[in-house]
Amino acid sequence: MATKKFLELQEMSVDAIQSELSQMQSDLNRMKFDHGSKGLQNPLELNNVKKDISRLLTELRAREIKGMTPAELAGRSKMRLRRK
Repeated sequence: MATKKFLELQEMSVDAIQSELSQMQSDLNRMKFDHGSKGLQNPLELNNVKKDISRLLTELRAREIKGMTPAELAGRSKMRLRRK
């Protein structure tokens, strides 16, 4: 079942996702610094921010792949086969 965050990402534009991604990355850096210097009340919040960043990156990549031409997709398949 799709999560609420996933469904919200489906409705967002690419620009909105990219701005949200940059905001989340700056928040993560700030939280890491704060955790190192004085500690966070809930250190597990770092994991939640990392997972949110991963969701954003995954959605951007999925949209990028969806917009590829058949020739680009064929080249992508060959790259994936070489990795194995």
